[in-house]
Amino acid sequence: MIIIPAIDIKDGRCVRLRQGRMDDETIFSEDPVAVAARWVDEGAKRIHLVDLDGALDGAPRNFDIVKEIAANHPNIPVQIGGGIRDEDTVQNYLNAGVQYVIIGTRAITAPHVVKDLCLEFPGHIIVGLDAKDGKVAVDGWSKLSHHDVIDMAQHFESDGVASIVFTDISRDGMMQGVNVESTVELAASIHIPVIASGGVTDRGDIERLCATDEEGIVGVVVGRALYEGTIDLAEAQSIANCQQAG
Repeated sequence: MIIIPAIDIKDGRCVRLRQGRMDDETIFSEDPVAVAARWVDEGAKRIHLVDLDGALDGAPRNFDIVKEIAANHPNIPVQIGGGIRDEDTVQNYLNAGVQYVIIGTRAITAPHVVKDLCLEFPGHIIVGLDAKDGKVAVDGWSKLSHHDVIDMAQHFESDGVASIVFTDISRDGMMQGVNVESTVELAASIHIPVIASGGVTDRGDIERLCATDEEGIVGVVVGRALYEGTIDLAEAQSIANCQQAG
């Protein structure tokens, strides 16, 4: 399992939100490019980027920053979400050196788009399922849909997505611990990889995720805990490596 540092970009800055609320942000850096370099220096094997402005506007708003990060680290896979709604946007990101694009709201409001994108860009499409109490949230987490998260994951698996990023939005940014049970339940219901996200607080969360019998959990996105120092990236990756080897 790999530890994936999250860099959420808003107004050109690296921020973290609590439960996705735009009015509850903490600015951790004015320079997301430098933050990415820091995580790579500390051993990151993948970088998770979110264009928060793009998520609200429905189109990329921090493209140049994403492009620079991808260009600076050509050997580190970069995944980007936020405002990706059409083939042109996907193509632009892939041309910029991004390895994976994450489809969120668009996957729920127009699910046929996911299948088309998987056919056009095989191996590069990830669906982000943000959920609360088993239901999928959309529009920057501002709305809760009636869609069941497991049903949607199975649907997107059949469409050919590379993996699922699963976020428990009730815990995201709250430092309350990752929802291991829901993540395991989701991973057990599909055959494609699952990346856990939301609420990761300390090494105990990493240990609990690694200790699950569900092998489909291949990574975990970590945000606020890295920035506030309750998780050390190198130590967390070492824990994941050792438990995997065991």
